[in-house]
Amino acid sequence: SPPPQRRILGGYLPVVVGVVVMALVVALLPSRAPIAATAGGLPTAGAEGQAVTGDVEPCPDRELQVPESPYSPPCFAFDGDNGGATSRGVSADTIRVAYRVTPDTDYASVIQQMASVDFEPDTPESVQRTLRVLTDWFNQNFEFYGRKIELVPYDGKGTVVGEIFGGGQDAATADAVKVDSELDVFADISAITEPYANALTRRGIISLSPPYVSDEWFHERRPYGWSLTPSCTLVSKAATEYGTKRLFGEPARWAGDGLQGQPRKIAVISPDNPEYQRCADEGEAVIREAGFDFLRLTYTLDLATMSNQATSLVAKLKSEGITSVGCACDPLLPVFLTSKATEQGYNPEWLVMGTALTDNDFAGQLYDQEQWSRAFGASALGDTLPLTGTEGYLAYKSLADDEPAFTTPLLYFQLYLLAIGIQMAGPDLTPETFELGMLAYPERYGEAGTWKFLPGKYTPQIDAREIYWDPERISAFDLQPGAYVPGRQRYRLGEVPTGDPEVFDNAPPPPDEPDAPPGGASTTTTSSPATGETTP
Repeated sequence: SPPPQRRILGGYLPVVVGVVVMALVVALLPSRAPIAATAGGLPTAGAEGQAVTGDVEPCPDRELQVPESPYSPPCFAFDGDNGGATSRGVSADTIRVAYRVTPDTDYASVIQQMASVDFEPDTPESVQRTLRVLTDWFNQNFEFYGRKIELVPYDGKGTVVGEIFGGGQDAATADAVKVDSELDVFADISAITEPYANALTRRGIISLSPPYVSDEWFHERRPYGWSLTPSCTLVSKAATEYGTKRLFGEPARWAGDGLQGQPRKIAVISPDNPEYQRCADEGEAVIREAGFDFLRLTYTLDLATMSNQATSLVAKLKSEGITSVGCACDPLLPVFLTSKATEQGYNPEWLVMGTALTDNDFAGQLYDQEQWSRAFGASALGDTLPLTGTEGYLAYKSLADDEPAFTTPLLYFQLYLLAIGIQMAGPDLTPETFELGMLAYPERYGEAGTWKFLPGKYTPQIDAREIYWDPERISAFDLQPGAYVPGRQRYRLGEVPTGDPEVFDNAPPPPDEPDAPPGGASTTTTSSPATGETTP
């Protein structure tokens, strides 16, 4: 069969760029200061597990709002006046939520073909249909205090792919102006690029979910910016701790021919956008203060030049004698990097940093398998499930007989974050009580990892576990060879142990069966009450 990059580029080049959209990779534009955000001192969290406002009592018949959901907030009972129009986009009956429909090419069909998933490719119509059904599910299952989420789709001028590739700020701003001036909404669940999220938060609209921006980005825009993906600040802190405790100063135990056993020389590759480089600067300073050195490389998120960039990157890595390559990158760059590494006879360790779905089985299956058999690192994700076993799919099928969009898990968890904030805020819903409600949400674990919001932390992930790639392990995602083997213990920031990584021949025996269901006994958590943070 043709090599991975030819298989991807041959036949559907115009749509492959959208894989990066699904991966929620970073946007390549600098940010501007917010207008409407209320940045300042960090908020004080209220009582955990309790609604922030109103005469709200625990349910007499159950502890959890949705007992079958591992991420469920506590169950609340309410019967009273919700205050009516407590905020823009909120009435006594509805909470209006925007969703931008863009003219991007169908990217989910690429994921389907790349991952060999027997599932209909997404269309704008299937995505909106899925969102409508999922919105109904949340309205029926969560406590919104007499209100219902009203989805407000609109045709945008911007394109997600264009904004991710470094353009589109004017169109993104125009879309945000339309939302602000015409739609009268409380939130927008389609803010999956930094330019669009930036323009919305500047206008006081809650935005889900700009990917891999810094903690400072969120703080400057609080309480309006929230995201499903870890902040690049947390990724940088976690990678720094993992490297200084388990990698630097040791031999490259799992490198291939010509590099195995040599003292580790580490390089980290990341996109050249300003927001991510701000996080990389912070991590580099800590590493150098600890007395270690590493090579820092950047690349441009441009599919047309990615193959040539990979050729140059591998040549640089090889000439510098790098034994171990960390890729804080999008899911496509390793396709090219691993292929070019094989072409150039370069056999390093590959360090998985958990960014942009690179820690998902379907992405790992796309990479050169001989190269990726030396891949290990950390992931904030939970247990791997087939699409038809995910929470989002099951929620959809509980209300509809047809099949949902391929991107259902993403759409579901976008809505889930919104629903958590609305329920935990209580009946007096405002952006400020939404923020306090998120902080009152108790810690939960499921397929998307361990969730807990903390002061100054606007993304849910709080821990991670070591993983390594086994090209022969059968993936629960698609029942095909090639899967990450998860470690048995999850670690929070500050709790990563010193010593060799517990991977490959140094790993405890993996379970015989696929990953346990979310919340199962196969995973334990090491917490750090002092910091409240964890490695992603």
